[in-house]
Amino acid sequence: MSSGGTKLAGRPRDLGLRGGHWHLPHPAGTGTRLLEAARMALRALRVNRLRSALTGLGIIIGIAAVIVLVALGNGLRTGFTESFGSLANEITVRPTTGAVPGGGIARPLRRADLAALTDPVRAPSVAAVTPLVTGTAPIRLGGRAYRSDLVGSTEAYLDVSARSLRSGSFFAADDVRAANKVVVLGATPVREMFGGDANAALHQQIRIGRTPFTVIGTLVEDGQHDDSVVVPLATAQAYLVGGNDELDQIIVTAVGIDAVASASDEVSRILSDRHNIREPAKRDFEVTALRTLIEESTQFLGYLTWFVGAVAAISLVVGGIGVANIMLVAVTERTREIGIRKALGATRRAVLSQFLIEATVLTGLGGVIGIGLGIGLSVAAGAALGHAIPNFPRPEVFTGSVLIAFLVSVLIGLVAGCYPAVRAARLQPIAALRYE
Repeated sequence: MSSGGTKLAGRPRDLGLRGGHWHLPHPAGTGTRLLEAARMALRALRVNRLRSALTGLGIIIGIAAVIVLVALGNGLRTGFTESFGSLANEITVRPTTGAVPGGGIARPLRRADLAALTDPVRAPSVAAVTPLVTGTAPIRLGGRAYRSDLVGSTEAYLDVSARSLRSGSFFAADDVRAANKVVVLGATPVREMFGGDANAALHQQIRIGRTPFTVIGTLVEDGQHDDSVVVPLATAQAYLVGGNDELDQIIVTAVGIDAVASASDEVSRILSDRHNIREPAKRDFEVTALRTLIEESTQFLGYLTWFVGAVAAISLVVGGIGVANIMLVAVTERTREIGIRKALGATRRAVLSQFLIEATVLTGLGGVIGIGLGIGLSVAAGAALGHAIPNFPRPEVFTGSVLIAFLVSVLIGLVAGCYPAVRAARLQPIAALRYE
């Protein structure tokens, strides 16, 4: 045993040899034994700092990746809800494009249809109704020209589209009735025609088609309808798109989100009666509740967030495999140490506890660092993307996702350290002391 003693003399801290005496697990109780096992585990991790750091790196990267990607997904979902949540009580009515299966030729929507939908007796769940006509038209200012989307509507357009003014004012009900030639420009026409200066665009005379219009306002950029110009409904029909009283679309606002379903039924019933349609399959119009589309889109974003998080979690599995591998190497390297401990009275439970604690501390510490790194990267990513992409939703780190990430890292430590710990605990003292 002298040769063995010579080999072990340089590592007294790994073996629990302090002051020339072996310090064995205290027989007083489980708490004392666990405390001693924890001390020896921490001592082993401290002696092998570089290996411990490299082993925990996989856990750190995995946890940080999961937190960042889930935070970005949560931010996108919240931003989508905030942007479109105000439209949740809206219903869109459009004529079908072409023949209805089993029915006749599709009919356009008309102002009489619009008036019927405003009847409070037949449609008590309907709060407001707004017509739209659409098209495209060339815009000219001096020698500059630009083709833009055209929207003809009423004074309620801003409310139903959840848009806001950047400068100037919107046209009033009198402008709609008198078919005044006034226009409100979206962000893209302002940029193309006036270099992005919204104030410079006000009160300017531009031509839409061949008709002169006065710019009375500009709209805030929303990333969806920025290419449009908005004029009074009667003006659009008289000078730009024609069609007399034909409408391309009707926007119906329900009295509340809970009334969307009943409002949709009322709209379908009224228009079916007006168009003499008795079978739903033969309707020459379609009624779409935006609430349904919003809920489906939000659900899809939720699935996408979890999918991306699951992909990032693969790196956690890889990190766990790395921890298990390093713990197996540690058991092999410290076989003689384990043999001496067991020969001096250490129980299987004490050896098992030591190696489980080592793996758990390693992954738990990596999880804490990974959480800090993930939160920091989420904040940095939000600032960078918000600067590069206007109105980009800010990432959101939820406490629940952080707690789950930490618990997963600890669980990985327990799972990854289980087999190496059991293997170490099962070593026979004589065989371990003979190991070279």
